[in-house]
Amino acid sequence: MKIRTKSLLILAITCISLPSLVIKVSAQEQQIRARDLGISPGILPTGKLNAITDVTGVSVGHFTLIKGDSIRTGATAVLPHSGNIYQNKVPAAMVIGNGFGKMTGYSQVSELGEIETPILLTNTLNVGNAANAIVQWTLAQPGNEKVRSVNPIVGETNDSKLNDIRGQHLTSNMFKQALDNAKTGIVKEGTVGAGTGTVAFGWKGGIGTSSRVLPQSLGGYTVGVLVQSNYGGILQMNGVEVGKNLGQYYLKGKINNDSADGSIMMVVATDAPLSDRNLKRLATRAMTGLARTGSSMSNGSGDYVISFSVAEQVRRTKSRRNQMSSFAEVPNNKMTPLFQATIEATEEAIYNSLLMATTVTSKNVISGKSVTIHKLPIDKVKALL
Repeated sequence: MKIRTKSLLILAITCISLPSLVIKVSAQEQQIRARDLGISPGILPTGKLNAITDVTGVSVGHFTLIKGDSIRTGATAVLPHSGNIYQNKVPAAMVIGNGFGKMTGYSQVSELGEIETPILLTNTLNVGNAANAIVQWTLAQPGNEKVRSVNPIVGETNDSKLNDIRGQHLTSNMFKQALDNAKTGIVKEGTVGAGTGTVAFGWKGGIGTSSRVLPQSLGGYTVGVLVQSNYGGILQMNGVEVGKNLGQYYLKGKINNDSADGSIMMVVATDAPLSDRNLKRLATRAMTGLARTGSSMSNGSGDYVISFSVAEQVRRTKSRRNQMSSFAEVPNNKMTPLFQATIEATEEAIYNSLLMATTVTSKNVISGKSVTIHKLPIDKVKALL
């Protein structure tokens, strides 16, 4: 079994500023992916990296901000391809489960069925700076000198339990660093980027990713998912009631609390040639993967999915935007395997976000008290499974 461990020293390398003894990361604290624990949702094989970057051309970048005793936040960028995204738009769709969120760019994507910028994930009160950063970054791209309208895509979750969210500490330049840091290959998971200050099921949440590959007889397409987990409910893993058995779950003791509130952002990428209509159907299936983890989709939760296709033949280039569409897309009767891939990859990405997270301590600026959110206890999960 492959087990990843990180010490406090290693974590410090990825941070802007790290006060001593504030982030509690034991040298023995395990960071382990779901498959290394024997959790492999579904029946389809993963891609080589079991990450959203298994979809050719997709890249991911992070910027992590850990500073002082109360700043624990960051940004995560997802780029559909390495070219000029504004000039080579990709078909896309968005789906809302529960809409307690501040998704930027939703109306234009719903209307036109395409995205023209990278996707940024961050905290709730930094959405404005993130949108501004995307606009500036897009306008600066060669070939965009005459662009006068940009639809930035920004998703968020509220990390105020561990982060001084009112301080809006992420600047436009920090978001641009996340965009510039984007690369293909292995994706960092857990307490990183937009997942730095998130909480899921009462344990430390974060960034997680996974992928699935269809057999050639079903098209050979790849589906990759990346999540920013910050929500609640009654955690289940591989069908096992982990939250219930470990005594940490929503409505425990039938008290009125907000432990199920929070949000999750889910980004679904595929190389299957899909229209925005079928991408919306694909995005809807990510909600099924979310449900399998025990989400309550509470009144105070923002549950959002952004899906897009990177297939070259469906890209909306400048010339194609002025022509009648004439590309071969996956027909409705062939969509079900892609639905299954999305469900499986979403479920596993969420598990990875929890298992790869680390314990974080911070001063809650609202209460003035120190708060520690522990990582999911892997040894206890092993025993349950």
